[in-house]
Amino acid sequence: MIGIRIASASEAGARPGNEDDLRHGVAHNGHYAVLADGAGGHRRGAEAARRAVDCIERLLRDDAVAFSPANLTQIVRLAHSELLHHQDSERAEARMHSTIVVLWIDVQAGHVLWTHVGDSRLYRIRHGRADVVTVDDSVVQRLVQAGVISVEQSRQHPRKNELVAALGMDGEIEPHTVVRPVELLEGDAFLLCSDGWWDGFDDEALVDSLARALSPQAWLDDLAGQVRARQALRQDNYSAIAVWVGDPGEVTQP
Repeated sequence: MIGIRIASASEAGARPGNEDDLRHGVAHNGHYAVLADGAGGHRRGAEAARRAVDCIERLLRDDAVAFSPANLTQIVRLAHSELLHHQDSERAEARMHSTIVVLWIDVQAGHVLWTHVGDSRLYRIRHGRADVVTVDDSVVQRLVQAGVISVEQSRQHPRKNELVAALGMDGEIEPHTVVRPVELLEGDAFLLCSDGWWDGFDDEALVDSLARALSPQAWLDDLAGQVRARQALRQDNYSAIAVWVGDPGEVTQP
């Protein structure tokens, strides 16, 4: 059976508090990693992220919930309902919401599922190549997809932090869940991260850092050190979960 190693890191950056939350573990239904980036008036962002992560972890650890895309989608919808239930203001600026990204692994079957809402991302590094397997629910991403701006222009766009979907927003949500289980390969490395983390890296930097690392925690420590070294004046909270399938250093390099 393929071994799974997981590590996490979360820092406040230049902000007065940390409104990211994350959780990972292993249950009867498989290994899981959950990361949320909250926002809301009166610092309710931390509450939004915590409630979303708590709800999703609780359901992923329920032995009655089978490993399937449909169940993963329903779990995220229930987390959305949880946030809607605890809204206490009609004013948009005071309402809480949160991004979410979830990775769920069935090691025995050799399959992985993922889903997300918002602009927290999931990267997969395989054979020395990094791919963003999620697509941001953001105004800027839609402009990129429409060909209005380039990826390079999106990094400095004034609307880069505006979301078009998140848990807790009014109305229904449509989690972006893979339609079927994806094959898991030994040597795969996954990185779940908030925008405060991914905003400072390109694919090459993630791959180079992975090549130097001897463990998931060492990989995160190296990347977090690069974030701190930039000393950005308005550095957002930055959080990530690293998931290694076997040893990427042995099998993922070209």
